[in-house]
Amino acid sequence: MVVNSALFFPTFFRTQRFPWTAKWSKMKDNRMPATVAIRPFHPDDMERILEIERASFGRDAYDRNLFAEFFHTCGRLFLVAAGRKRVCGYMVTNIRGQWPDRAELVSVAVDPPWRGQGVAAALMRNTLRRLRLRRVARFTLVVRETNGTARRVYEHYGFQKMRTLRRYYEDGEDGILMRKIL
Repeated sequence: MVVNSALFFPTFFRTQRFPWTAKWSKMKDNRMPATVAIRPFHPDDMERILEIERASFGRDAYDRNLFAEFFHTCGRLFLVAAGRKRVCGYMVTNIRGQWPDRAELVSVAVDPPWRGQGVAAALMRNTLRRLRLRRVARFTLVVRETNGTARRVYEHYGFQKMRTLRRYYEDGEDGILMRKIL
């Protein structure tokens, strides 16, 4: 059976050239988040975590011993994000011993080239899921008052400002205590 294409495609579509299709097909879509796998920290990740920590916090970076302590105290709530088979971020959360229904975000960092690609969001979603499975009711964190980007991310996930902690950081900057009810 032979089908006449003129019956199926109006004249407009047969005669028009669409100049934007070639241009659009060559454009890179930077809005799509990078694909990352979230998993618990493994001691083999330590060197990469320290690189990310130094790149993110400079002289205020945590040291190897503190991350080793986080590994032992936080267990499966010390998460790493791996993109393209390389660790590109981490998030450390601690459940408070005397109050097992409360957790605290200890630290989070994303490798600078990976920022803005959804790595921190993936870490946060995974952490929130794990906390809900453990029946944690409150999740708190402290963020620098001047870190507006991080504050907006936390507010997006439902964290609310509780109070200002005067001179919380070693350099004298104030911290903002934020809380999310799960």
